[in-house]
Amino acid sequence: MVREGRARAAAARRLTQTPEPDSTREASRVTTLELFFDLVFVFTIAELTTVLFAEPNVRGVVQVFLMLGVIWWMYGGYAWLTNAVSAHTTLRRLLLLGGMGGYFVLSLAVPNAFTSSGLAFGLGYLAVVAVHAILFTRASGNAARAILTLAPFNLASAGVVLLGGALGGTAQYALWAFAVGFEWVTPWLRRPSAFAISPAHFVERHALVVIVAIGESVVAVGIGAAHLDVDLALVAIVLVGLALSACLWWVYFGGGEDEVEEALAALPQRQRSFAALNAFGYWHFPLLFAIVAIASVEREAISQPFSELSWARAALLAAGVGVYLAGDVFFRRALRLRTARTRGAAALLTAATVPVGATLTAFAEIALLVALLAIALASEHPARTARPGATVSM
Repeated sequence: MVREGRARAAAARRLTQTPEPDSTREASRVTTLELFFDLVFVFTIAELTTVLFAEPNVRGVVQVFLMLGVIWWMYGGYAWLTNAVSAHTTLRRLLLLGGMGGYFVLSLAVPNAFTSSGLAFGLGYLAVVAVHAILFTRASGNAARAILTLAPFNLASAGVVLLGGALGGTAQYALWAFAVGFEWVTPWLRRPSAFAISPAHFVERHALVVIVAIGESVVAVGIGAAHLDVDLALVAIVLVGLALSACLWWVYFGGGEDEVEEALAALPQRQRSFAALNAFGYWHFPLLFAIVAIASVEREAISQPFSELSWARAALLAAGVGVYLAGDVFFRRALRLRTARTRGAAALLTAATVPVGATLTAFAEIALLVALLAIALASEHPARTARPGATVSM
């Protein structure tokens, strides 16, 4: 019996341990070079917010969706890259900085990507993809072999983005939509089971990008308030805007990073990689898109807090909060974490705040959304005290 128990314990350890310690770096954390790289992504989020602020309509939403679609795909690719390849040599650091340069060019092109700078966007994106492929070949074991099958898909998508940016017009929309769809369906053509995941590093890297994206909503408030006198109206809208950002933080981080890391680490390696793709790839996309939408409306609301919003902006704000909540629910489910039905209900109820912003004031809609989120989060307290791993279905 003792031998059988030890055998079962050893088998369980083999399932959860990664076979390539050199490439996964289980104990590692995010490096300062990765944080430096993420500064460019912060700028990208700000530029996408500018696009939606200028065009709070279907066209603006489509443009941001297409650009964020290809941008987030490759940002995720770099998170997988640094999870497998340590940038500890001069050449690797220079290559990673080169990818950062490509991202910066791409970011500068974002505001006019569908008018005059589509080609620059495409060239920057091609550089990002090329550096990613070159650096990933330095990974050890299965990851290096796997990237040789994945890189052609990424390079083909980059070529489509480049062609679309060069052609412009309707062709650009069609080609970029094809590139987004092609990239995000690639994992179903080439499943990522060959890529080992270091949970500590992977969770921290994505948590940091969410926090800097939420920080962009705070920056949006600051930008909108920069030229205004500090009076009671400004203080009120700033505080309620900050409260909304705090609620977004609480939704994602309220359970703690350890909870997410432990859930990812508990999965067998072959399941872990696909769960990571679903949770941190697919379901983080709506989280980031929602933050961009919210920040774009807050920038407008800050200048006229006690005037009504346009119906388009009011809908964009409510949809942003609703999509964020829904994205978080599916993110947690992908990792088999408990979810509370109140978040799903709150996501649906956000639609009720649209008439408040469109007929009353921006302040009223934001305050109502804060109250809705606060009630949803407060109602989860009994579920939080349940046994660890318990699931509360939507």
